[in-house]
Formats: sequence, structure tokens, C-alpha cells
Amino acid sequence: MEETEAPDAFSDEELDKVRCHGVILPQLDSVEKHFFDFVANGNLNCVKNFIETNPHFRINSVNYQNLSVLHVAVAERDLPMLELLLSVPNIDCSDAALHAIRDNQQRMAVMILNKMEEQSPNSEFTGAIDSSEFLDETTPMDVAAAYGHFEMIKLLASRGHFIRKPHPPDCYCEEICKPERENEDPLTLDKKRLARYQAFSNPAHICHVSSDPILKAFQLSVELDRAAVIQRELHKSYRQLSQDVTQFAAELIGCARKADEVEHILERKAGMVFSMNFTLPRLLLAVECKQKTFVAHPNVQQIIENKWMGEWYGWKKKSRGTKIATVFLRIPIFWFMALWVWLAPNSKRGRKWQIPVHRYISIVASYLVFLTICFFQSNINKKNQLRGPPNTGCEIPLVIYVISFIWAAIRLCMIHGPSRYFRSRWNWYEVIMLVLFIMTFIFWIASAIDVRLHDQRDLERKYWHKYDPTLVAEGSLCIATIMAFFKLIFLCQLDYNLGLLQVSLGRMIQDATKFLLLFTIIIFAFAAGLARLYQYYDGMVQVDDESKIKTQQVSSFVDFLSTLKTLFWAIFCMSAIESADVIIENLPGESDTETIINQHSFTEGVGYLAFAGFECISVIVVLNMLIACMSNTFTAFTRNVDIEWTFGRTEVYVNIMAQNALPPPFNLLPTCSEYRTIVEFIKLLFRPTKTKRARWNFKHGCYIENIAENDNEKYGEIMGLLVMRYFRQKHIESATNEIRGLRKDISELKYLLKDALSSP
Repeated sequence: MEETEAPDAFSDEELDKVRCHGVILPQLDSVEKHFFDFVANGNLNCVKNFIETNPHFRINSVNYQNLSVLHVAVAERDLPMLELLLSVPNIDCSDAALHAIRDNQQRMAVMILNKMEEQSPNSEFTGAIDSSEFLDETTPMDVAAAYGHFEMIKLLASRGHFIRKPHPPDCYCEEICKPERENEDPLTLDKKRLARYQAFSNPAHICHVSSDPILKAFQLSVELDRAAVIQRELHKSYRQLSQDVTQFAAELIGCARKADEVEHILERKAGMVFSMNFTLPRLLLAVECKQKTFVAHPNVQQIIENKWMGEWYGWKKKSRGTKIATVFLRIPIFWFMALWVWLAPNSKRGRKWQIPVHRYISIVASYLVFLTICFFQSNINKKNQLRGPPNTGCEIPLVIYVISFIWAAIRLCMIHGPSRYFRSRWNWYEVIMLVLFIMTFIFWIASAIDVRLHDQRDLERKYWHKYDPTLVAEGSLCIATIMAFFKLIFLCQLDYNLGLLQVSLGRMIQDATKFLLLFTIIIFAFAAGLARLYQYYDGMVQVDDESKIKTQQVSSFVDFLSTLKTLFWAIFCMSAIESADVIIENLPGESDTETIINQHSFTEGVGYLAFAGFECISVIVVLNMLIACMSNTFTAFTRNVDIEWTFGRTEVYVNIMAQNALPPPFNLLPTCSEYRTIVEFIKLLFRPTKTKRARWNFKHGCYIENIAENDNEKYGEIMGLLVMRYFRQKHIESATNEIRGLRKDISELKYLLKDALSSP
């Protein structure tokens, strides 16, 4: 086979065809290349002579990267060369100022911005257009903030530059967002919003625009997390921004060197508009905003531990067994301690017993008593039980305890506000548990009324109606008792080893809940098809003529509920394989002694095929996907295991420390602090002051709004120290990394020289 020879030359027409297939980029001619070389080499005389001798030269020509000689001078950090180029009247500054700002060259940036103002007023505030590196409408302040140049930000701010806070992705305001969506490209709009968030949430910009960087970081983190949920295509970028802002707040509190500094920051009330009996409002805000890194920081945890234990330093040294024994030993005396605190709260012993850890031990001891009552109530002998409510003697204590738990839940809801209270899954769990107990009491009353009206108390249980109030009460009490005992897992959060398992269990339940929807679709799909496939054969019995063995049709696919039941228990291998068999009763034969056994093989084949398909999809595919997802969740959880556990423990601390009430059931007794709060609220409701007002809304309930801030001057001084230490620490880290990289380069160069000199 002969090879085709390449032509030695192309005609002009062929060259035009070749050129039309290439990407069209700006190209420099030989003269422009020489001029670019002069600028890059910093040869001022050659550049000056070239400009003077070539008055018609295209000074604004760009290379294939869309970079002009101004960009080259900025990249080389050649200030005299930049000054010379800017003296040319028709020089186009383009986005050269953004390059200078990115490289943190303040003098260069000022020179270029001044030149832009000379050419066109207010042009320095206009964003870049058709830049090869920056998005359209990127302003100098956007670049300075995105790269974290604090001094550059101050310089630009003094010239009137600022960043307009971006609107969230779900904002549809008539002034800005709606016109933008109608007139701009959606991809450009999303990228511009993300870039603006990157600049706005940089620590240098936050410290410049806010006197409370920690509060600003909390708010931005929540907003970025919400944006990540709304705009799923940019989820990873928004989540990374949110984590960076959270990390900044944690690093800022980590710069504190004294406990007084940390405590003063945590006592800050800004961001918490409602008043409550909690000494660390900023900590409560951090928990509400899910700032796990901030909450779990050692500086914050040290303050929390000191508040939690008070002067009982020995509690931390006790072993796990000793702590459990302390709880059980508290059971016979917690009632005495509660009455003492109620009668003499300001006494020395009363103040000691009011520290959070003592209060928590008393609450746990009281709850164990409640569980004991539930156990005896649910384990009464039902052999000879009569209709109507039980009469074991535990009913009244159980009712009192449940009422006290309801009041405790209401108090906690009033303290945190309904919005925050119902964001907690454990609070929802407790509400459901209490509702079940209330249902039990209601059906006890209904059964008592029914017995009084119909006088059938001695009726034997097997004759009771299927929805008899006594039966319904027993069922609801059963579920409520299970939930009450299951709540002991919540108490495990304070122990490190058990708390890790408890948090991990919660994550696993979340994964199972997500897969529940997928499984529901699958089981309903198969149940809809198999619902009445075998309805005709229900109850049929087939008898073998020889062995006389009887085979009955299984009630599997005879109706919708039976089909659901069969498919559900098949997941756990508790449905017989015969569930898909079709049994037809014996048909009469030619003689009286002969019978015919008919088989509907096609119907049976469809049943077996659908049953097997459901097993394969649900057991082999879905369940294994769930196991893999749980394994992935556990792996991701173990990476931040300390932070996750510490944050979960802090949530328990906050709920206990926020309440000054007595342990149930003594919390039904009003305390002096409650009277003071009620009186203060009523007083402010009719006579508001300049700093406080009584308010109510659904999110926070009844609360006292703090208008004035606490100790602004002291807080500003502390925050200034923290910010100064933070930037100094970042500078040292950056310098250390540069030195480390330089040493690595020198080491590599040394080995290269050694190899070159040793070679013959």
C-alpha cells in the first residue's frame, strides 16, 4: 500500500481553509514582541525611546492571554516602568488595577486607579469587562477582599470602594434580584453571586466592615449553608465557604489568652434579641447556628466546664462507676434537696445545690423514679384485670410526673422560643412521648365513664370490643413506656464513649429515614400490582389423592393489606416461600373417587417473578445501599468525632443551664426567679424603658428585648486584640510556609548541582 506524500507547500486558498479551523486569538507582530520584551526586561531607556520614535504604535496591543504591557509591568513589579507607561495619554488601563490589587501592590494600584480617574471620572469603581482572569463587573474591592489583603481593603475603602452584600439565591426582590434574573445570563449571575460571597466572607473583609466579626461569621455561615441547600449545583463551593467562615470564628476565639477574654465574648448579647436566664448568650447563639467548631474549641469548653461544675471540682475526677453510683444515691434525697432550694435558694447550701451539675444529677435521679413508676404501671397482672382504669396506686404519681414534664417542656419552649425548641429532634421525641401519656390518661377517663354508664366492669376480656378504651389505654401506655426508657440514650451524651455511639446512632437513623421513602415507593409499587392477583384462590384447600395431605392457599396476595404484610416481612425472611404458590381446590373427575388437580402456572409464574423481583430490589440492592451509606456516614463522623460529641454534650449543658427550675415533679412549685421574670415582663409591657421592651412572637414566644448592648468599649478592645493576634498568626504561618518551600527548592537545587558536578 502506497503512502500519501505530504505536499511541500499549500496554496493561499488551502491556507485560508486551515486557518478557519483554528481558534482566533490576538497575536503580536514582531515590533510589538520587541516592545513587550523591553517592558519585561525593565529597560526604561529603550521603552522611552521606542514610544518617542513610534508615535503611532499600538500601545494597547495584547498577547494571546489578553495581557497588555501594563499587565507585564505589574507582574514584574516594576514601579518606574509602570509610571512611564501610565504617562502615555491613550493607555488603556483595562483590568491592570485588579492585577496589582491581587498581588497586593498598593502603590501600583493607586497609580492605575488615579490614571483611570483622569481618563474618566468614577471609572475606578466600574467592574472589569472582558477580562481573561476576572469575572465581569469584578470591582477592586472584590479582588482585595477575595485575596484577604487587609491594608489594601482599608486603602480602597478610604477611596470610597465597598462591597455590596450579595442577595441569597432564593431572593426575588423587586429592586435588584427580579430585574437581574430577567436581563442577565443565569450562569453569569450565579458565578457573580458566588464570587461576591467569596469576597464578602473573607476574614479580612469581615474584620474591616464589622465591629463584631464573630457574630458576622455566624450569620454568614448560616446564610451560606442555606444557599448551599437552595443552589445544589454550587453546593460544594457554598459549603466550603461556610466551613471557612466557621473556622475563622473558631480561630478568632482561639487567639484569646485569658479566661476573662473568652467569657466576655460569650457574654455578648448582640444577635440574641430576647432576654433569658442564661449567662452565655453568645454560646447559645453559636449552638443555634450550628457552629460546631467554635463551640468545641478548648477555650470555649473550658468556660462551659467551669460554669457546669461550679466549685465542685471533684466531680470531674470521679470515674464512670462513681458517677452512676452518685446518681442512684441521690434518689432518696433529691426531694429533700429540691425543697431546700425552694425554701432557701440564697443560702450557702441552696446555692451549692443549684449549680448545673447538681441540678442535672437531681433531674436524672428524678427521672429514674419516673421510669420505676412506668415499669410497675405497665407490668400489672392482666389475668384478672377488670374493665376501666387500673387501680395499682401508681396512677396518681404517674399523672403528676407527666404534668411536671409537660410544664418543663413549656418552660424550655418559653426560654428558647418555639422556633428553636422544635428544631431539636429530641424535643419532638419528648413531645410525642408526652402526647402518648396524655392519651393514656384520656382513655383511662373514657373507660371509667364507660364502666359507670354501661356497668360492665366484670366483663371478661375476651368479650371486650376491639377498640375498648381500656385496650387503647394499655397500647398507648406501652408505646409511651418504651419511649420513656429509650430516652435514657439521651443521657449518654455526657459520657465520651457512650456519647459517640449515641451521636452515631442518630446519624444512622437519619440515613434510614432517607431510605424509607425510597423503600416505600418500591413496596407500594409491588403491592399495587400484586394486591388481588390471588384473590379468587383465597381459602381454597387442595388434597392429594394418594397421601391425603391438605394444602391451603396462603393469604398473601388476596388484598392490598395482606400483600403489604407479606412483602414487608419478606425483607426479614419471615414470609414463607409458599406465599407465591397458587392452590386450586380439587375438581371433580370422571368418577366419584377421582379428582382433577388444576394448575394456573402463568399466574403462579407472575407471582413468583414479582415476589423474587421485590426481594432482589429491596434486600440485595436497597438494603446494601443503606448499609454502604451508613458505613460512609460513620466514616465521615469519625473524622470529626470529638467535635460532634463535644457539640452534642454542649447542647445538653445549655438546656440544663438555661433552666433554674427544680427537678420534676417539684418544678411545679413556683420559684422566686419565675416571679421576678413574670413581674419584669408585665412591668415592661406597660412601661417599656429605653433599653428593654416586652415582646411576643411565634419564633421566640414571650421575651424581653434588649435594645442596648453590654459594655461596648471593653468588647471592642478585646476584639481588637484578637483580630491583631489572628492576622499576626496568619502572617507567621504564611512566612513559615514560604521558608519551608524555599528550603525545599534549595535542597532540590543542591542535589541537581551535585549530580551535575559528579557526572563525567
